[in-house]
Amino acid sequence: MRNTFGNIFTLTTFGESHGAAIGGVVDGMPAGIPIDQDFIQQELNRRRPGQSAITTSRKEADKVELLSGVFEGLSTGTPIGFIVRNENQHSQDYENMRRLFRPSHADYTYFHKYGTRDHRGGGRSSARITISRCVAGALAKLVLRQLGISVQAYTQQVGPIALEHDYTHYDLTKAEANAVRCPDEEKARQMEQLISEVKAEGDTIGGIISCVIKGCPVGLGEPEFDKLHADLGAAMLSINAVKGFEYGAGFSGVTQRGSEQNDIFGAPLGPKECLPEQEQPMATKTNNSGGIQGGISNGQDIYFRVAFKPVATLLREQQTIDIDGNATTFKAQGRHDPCVLPRAVPVVEAMGAMVILDHLLLSKTIRI
Repeated sequence: MRNTFGNIFTLTTFGESHGAAIGGVVDGMPAGIPIDQDFIQQELNRRRPGQSAITTSRKEADKVELLSGVFEGLSTGTPIGFIVRNENQHSQDYENMRRLFRPSHADYTYFHKYGTRDHRGGGRSSARITISRCVAGALAKLVLRQLGISVQAYTQQVGPIALEHDYTHYDLTKAEANAVRCPDEEKARQMEQLISEVKAEGDTIGGIISCVIKGCPVGLGEPEFDKLHADLGAAMLSINAVKGFEYGAGFSGVTQRGSEQNDIFGAPLGPKECLPEQEQPMATKTNNSGGIQGGISNGQDIYFRVAFKPVATLLREQQTIDIDGNATTFKAQGRHDPCVLPRAVPVVEAMGAMVILDHLLLSKTIRI
């Protein structure tokens, strides 16, 4: 099992949902970066369970402990080890699943690949493992913000309820003002109501998270096989419950002709003070490319969408099989999210930030 993400800026994770702790080691962190531990904790708080009535009721402080790689408030350039202890496991809630394969979970595939599995909350396949991604993503954001690069995600759609416009029509700072993390107040209210109704029925619902990365320089991406959008896609598809990824105009662009789809060059975007004149990005009149052309960033906003399936754990009776292949039924117990999107927003941002920082280091264009 490979547990390391990235090329130069890397994250290696460990831990299980019902084990003693979740943790990781970040390597490749540039030295001399001010480490804002309050900011890192704030990013974890955005992912933390029990934060609203539409998330799991599991109560965890999710307090991060930095173990190495930081001295007198600055990164040292050495590996940053960290740990977040599990304090509120209810492992007994999963006892009735010890010999069952839950539908659409990793139970069956893990068991047949490794010959064993942790039935308590999915073990290593649990979404709780994304804690490590949020810590590493926060560290990446601390570097990116010194370069004027921001990563902002928000809930675009829950079930059939969707925003009517793209990100340019909204004040994305308003996304954190509501439990569902949608920048449109009325749509957020409708989404929250739908999630509450679904939860009351013991069911779940999926949706779409959009993400916008602003301030990237031209030239990020390593063709042929490490194109920037390919690495972003791989990062997003590695998140629990993700079923799809598209960037720029995406699938909607297939109905257009090339004369409608092409992004025509206009005036310079600039000026970006950190770049010499010959590297100043040129603006395009449209951005159907989503800020990436030929697998390389072109200086425009990078934007993409990530589709999340409904959570597979239902608080209602389902048909399944046991480890001997016998048909049976079961009803899940415990504390589960009826919709993963509100807590997945910071995870999407974290993965986006790590990909961008990794490519900055790969391209050797990082200037701090």
